[in-house]
Amino acid sequence: MRVRVFYHDKCFDGACSASLFTRFYRECIAPKAGSEVSYEFHGLVHRAGALFNESDFTGDENAIVDFKYSSSPKITWWFDHHLSAFLTPADHENFLACQRDAECAGRKFFDPTYTSCTSYLAHIAETRFSFDTKPVKELIYWANIVDGALYESPESAVEMAAPAMKLTLIIEATQDPEFIPRLIPLLTELPLAEVLEQPFVASLLPPLLEQHQRAIALIRERAEYHDGTIFFDISDHLLEGFNKFIPYYLYPKATYSIGLSKSSFRTKVAVGSNPWTKARPEEMVNLAQVCERYGGGGHARVGAISFPPDRSDEAREAARVIVAELRARNPFPGQ
Repeated sequence: MRVRVFYHDKCFDGACSASLFTRFYRECIAPKAGSEVSYEFHGLVHRAGALFNESDFTGDENAIVDFKYSSSPKITWWFDHHLSAFLTPADHENFLACQRDAECAGRKFFDPTYTSCTSYLAHIAETRFSFDTKPVKELIYWANIVDGALYESPESAVEMAAPAMKLTLIIEATQDPEFIPRLIPLLTELPLAEVLEQPFVASLLPPLLEQHQRAIALIRERAEYHDGTIFFDISDHLLEGFNKFIPYYLYPKATYSIGLSKSSFRTKVAVGSNPWTKARPEEMVNLAQVCERYGGGGHARVGAISFPPDRSDEAREAARVIVAELRARNPFPGQ
């Protein structure tokens, strides 16, 4: 039996979710299958146009974790926690219909109140399938820290002392399509410090730490800050995988940041809010809704929009509109 696990690519929570799903399936589901089970991993990215290729759903079981919903009948498992989980109203209706069927509802799960998909998947696996989460407590803890931006300070987020932070840097920056699939099984089998020490992982870190320092310098040079909002355009550099907390490290009083970047497959508008802001939650703009206007999405406090790489002008105009909107709604006038 082949189980294909589709996960949010270049994302720490996505990789952790894929690893946790695999261990859960191996311990709780596979023993009932009565046959040998193999696991394959396939990364998904937010891009302009279709997010899924139906032809990729070739497993006997096909699972999606930490990514948008697919109404394909070939998808047999789904876990997500994003506010913008459904591409279309039809997809949402398909999921609601699934929830009215006991068998389908027992395999497809959605709850946007969870900080990370990893923690949500762990909760479902433990409470509904008697999965033992104790051996993976470290992974769940750090998935919540990383995906929920629950760092003590901008310094702890940007200076990256913890192994999980270094792994996040590598996961977000890797260009090797085989790296994350190779990494995923280790995340629920070894402590994160030992995962980081694996030769195929450790060798990638030094040049990425140097690149991280260059990203800090570049964003410091490009960032424009006023009325509570930072904007920077680094789309002339292939540096999409920068640490999203750098803007708040440089401008601790900022409420929002908008960054324009470019890669080989998209031009990206990253829209975020300062995890350490003193603004009250009811004063904050729902960034998922802002991004949804342009076909993007995310969470209330962080989101993104993807444009084709040849439509940078549209991305730049969207960024301009969003920057103006957020500056006009600054909860701290005069700052």
